[in-house]
Amino acid sequence: MSNNAGKHNVMQKTLRQAITYVGVGLHSGRKLSMTVRPGEADSGVYFLRKDVAAGEGLIAARWYNVVPSELSTVIRNEHGVTVATVEHLLAALRGCGVDNAVVELDGPEVPIMDGSSEPFVSMIERVGTVSQDAPRKAIWIQKPLAVRDGDKFAILMPDTISRITVAIEFDHQAIGAQTMSVALVNEAFRRDVARARTFGFAEQVENLKSQGLILGGSLRNAVLVDGDRIVNEEGLRYDNEFVRHKVLDCLGDLSLAGVQIIGHLYAYKPGHQLNTAVVKEVFEQRDAWSYLAVDELDMLLGRGEIPAAPSDSSEANDLLAGKG
Repeated sequence: MSNNAGKHNVMQKTLRQAITYVGVGLHSGRKLSMTVRPGEADSGVYFLRKDVAAGEGLIAARWYNVVPSELSTVIRNEHGVTVATVEHLLAALRGCGVDNAVVELDGPEVPIMDGSSEPFVSMIERVGTVSQDAPRKAIWIQKPLAVRDGDKFAILMPDTISRITVAIEFDHQAIGAQTMSVALVNEAFRRDVARARTFGFAEQVENLKSQGLILGGSLRNAVLVDGDRIVNEEGLRYDNEFVRHKVLDCLGDLSLAGVQIIGHLYAYKPGHQLNTAVVKEVFEQRDAWSYLAVDELDMLLGRGEIPAAPSDSSEANDLLAGKG
């Protein structure tokens, strides 16, 4: 055994410095400014609305703050203040290994950028991350969990890594049936998922706009499907860009657990409500998972040395109580 025995090597990370983004809100159509700042160890991700009354704009990016919504993931605090379309940024932070951050906004929505996580990822990689003096924690799934909504369903199964498998099926010939499985290790998110854009359908545009939705949508920030053709002149970034984007959405929504989930999500026809329902089910089935440092799991699986002591189980109780 080496001299490093008993020491945590997989540490939490935050941004090396703040990053500012300017863009339009997909649904609000507003020009928005967003600054993602380093966060304290063990704090997780928080959003801060700077355009509301002082003391009322802080919203934890956690499952218990989710507001039901079909077209994006929306979170709300006890003051009724909301932030919409958080999923692409949350996926970028999780995919880049950023555990803690404070996201400041001057409006009600994360800017859509190009409809993917790529603009967020590229800037995170440019400024870099720093390790913090706290071990990275995780929820390790040990019993299957399932949720269903009509013909849609999602199952979260035990695994030794974080993995997402998505199957989709659309009547539109430009999409059809697609399936993709991604083991979220090494550069998989950056290489296989981050650039996949959100998408919509031409026949739904006017109806959605009449409801005050997708007011900032354009061919610059979404793939538009019209029957059997792709309207965007540049075409698709991947042949199966649609299912890749669904994987991206799943990762962003799963991050609302507050820590990494180590397990295999299989989702059939997923949407934001189904994804966040899976996270809620995790916390309703406390006997189905363990809360531990990533290093501890590595030791249990023979991927490292045995740690000196297990994580304090009270931290898992804090997660359940909405304090983590």
